[in-house]
Amino acid sequence: MTQSGQKPPAGEQGRNGAAEPCTVVIFGGSGDLARRRLVPALYNLLLDGLLPERYTVLGLGRKPLSDQEFRAIAREGVQTFSRQALVESKWADFERHLHYQAAAIDEPASYHDIKTAAEKFEAELKLPGNRIFYLAIPPTSISPVCEGLQQAGLVRPIQNGEPYSRVIVEKPVGRDLESARTINNTIGKVFDESQTFRIDHYLGKETVQNLMVLRFANSIFEPIWNHKYIDHVQITVSEAEGVGTRATYYEESGALRDMVQNHLLQLLCLVAMEPPHSLDPDVVRDSKIEVLHCLRPILGKDIERFTVRAQYSQGKAHGKDVPGYRREAGVSPESLIETYVAVKCFVENWRWAGVPFYLRTGKALPKRASEIAVQFKEIPRILFNADPRTPQMPNLLTLRIQPEEGLSLQLMSRMPGTRAETHPVDMSFKYSEVFGTPSPEAYERLLLDVMIGDASRFMRRDAVEVSWAWVSGILEGWQAQGARWLPEYPAGSWGPVEAERLIQSEGRTWRIL
Repeated sequence: MTQSGQKPPAGEQGRNGAAEPCTVVIFGGSGDLARRRLVPALYNLLLDGLLPERYTVLGLGRKPLSDQEFRAIAREGVQTFSRQALVESKWADFERHLHYQAAAIDEPASYHDIKTAAEKFEAELKLPGNRIFYLAIPPTSISPVCEGLQQAGLVRPIQNGEPYSRVIVEKPVGRDLESARTINNTIGKVFDESQTFRIDHYLGKETVQNLMVLRFANSIFEPIWNHKYIDHVQITVSEAEGVGTRATYYEESGALRDMVQNHLLQLLCLVAMEPPHSLDPDVVRDSKIEVLHCLRPILGKDIERFTVRAQYSQGKAHGKDVPGYRREAGVSPESLIETYVAVKCFVENWRWAGVPFYLRTGKALPKRASEIAVQFKEIPRILFNADPRTPQMPNLLTLRIQPEEGLSLQLMSRMPGTRAETHPVDMSFKYSEVFGTPSPEAYERLLLDVMIGDASRFMRRDAVEVSWAWVSGILEGWQAQGARWLPEYPAGSWGPVEAERLIQSEGRTWRIL
């Protein structure tokens, strides 16, 4: 209860609650995601005192490994990728909870073995039977896993006071609207929507979480957060590496499916959403999906006007030679898969009427960085902005998502001296400098949210399908163009000249990150 005697909102209850004892089952436990992200995230939660006192982690994979071999892999992952150093005494406690079992997801007998192992650990540690199933597996494997879990009796129905069963699904959820619906239907036959957590690690980043606080906890922003004061918004996710060892996956995906359908559209929703009336997870997600419903479809002739796709060609990145995309191992020499995409889109509602949102993402760009830039409208052409030869720079609010999280607000200030000259200055802060400690990693927050049962940072089924419906319009438009080649940009550059034309057509420019 709050000090006033009123019950906190449901969303707040979830956020402030403690994680209950549980069993975490990781399908793909011997894979790269578990080693680099999941196990280090759980270890950091332990160091921060956020893991429940009683828990067990069961890694599953095709590769036969002993518990000791699995723990050695996990230790190397923590030593290499954890944001906090490995502490021997803490690690000794943590690794006791790590177990491994070889399992073939297409063999029913494997699920009975999983159930036997889970029940054994639950009995030894006196766990209540709460289970989290993390599906760090390809989308094509989701169906047999869900069916196997159900047939083996590993998933419990929702009943008040009974142990919970929850499933975490990695993106991409499908590769188009039809496959997304198929996956969602498959999951829905076994898990209730309230038990399903579709994870997008961008939604766990500190700056992304701070966006709602920035908008709705500061009275200076919300009154001007609309078409009257904002000129346009740029959302950029830049990747410095080429496709590397992910070429096979990328040939089935491309930048639009891999990044825009989930990461960039989710960031757009947080920027453009209406204020939710509470922090209840479904209330927040209702506000976000309304943005997706308001996105103007990009169809017909608008495909060429509002979208750009391209591939990186041979060049240098960070002093290293990078082959062109079509020369990467595993890529067809005639591939039409985009490694760069830029989109101009509009949210057609009262708040955002006429305000363009520019989204861009690409491989083999100059640096790894992500940001949201909100550019406000220019001041009138009088007083300090009267000379057309030296126009004043408009105010700019920038939220840096990676590599170093923080934000800055660009203002105009008078320069010292006898002449009335102005100069842009930044009011900025970095989380690591202001708060003194490194921010928790995204997977730490998101795994803790699942343990607590807070789904506000996860994609709901309807949001996945609405975003795929919008993206599918672009994919179909590209296919109808019948292109035989794509524009190129040198590896290590900021993208193709066509992307510059997209934004410069109305006198705007891309930001240099």
